[in-house]
Amino acid sequence: MKRMLSSSVLALAMLACQAASATSTAAQPLKVVHGVTLSSLCNTCAVVSKTHTETRKGKPSGVGAVGGAVAGGVIGNQFGHGNGKAAMTVLGAVGGGVAGNEIEKNVKKYTVWVTTVTFRDGTKKRYERSSDPALRAGDVVEVKNGQPVRQPA
Repeated sequence: MKRMLSSSVLALAMLACQAASATSTAAQPLKVVHGVTLSSLCNTCAVVSKTHTETRKGKPSGVGAVGGAVAGGVIGNQFGHGNGKAAMTVLGAVGGGVAGNEIEKNVKKYTVWVTTVTFRDGTKKRYERSSDPALRAGDVVEVKNGQPVRQPA
């Protein structure tokens, strides 16, 4: 009985190995992105998968924080008496500084154009520019100087 059981297990294991090797050697389907077959691309070429814009907060210079701290301190000084007045002044200055910093970042907002490309091997990479690269999904590009550039049709 033991011998029959171990023979059955061995036969099942061999079948599983054969099935796995047959699956790995079967022809893989062609990868296509927006109608472009990836295997047809050159080694430094890719196809644009997605494009969109993103808004980013600007970098603060400190002017907003200082201005906000002064304004917050002045307003905070209007409240309380004695030690409470000093505490309100400090609290107003800190709160004003934080608020002024955020306001400055929002005033200095900017837009970036994000292009996601898919390379021949299926890997994806994002590229950002400060101006519109005039690329659309499905465009074939070549990466030159660290940026995707549209290839002639």
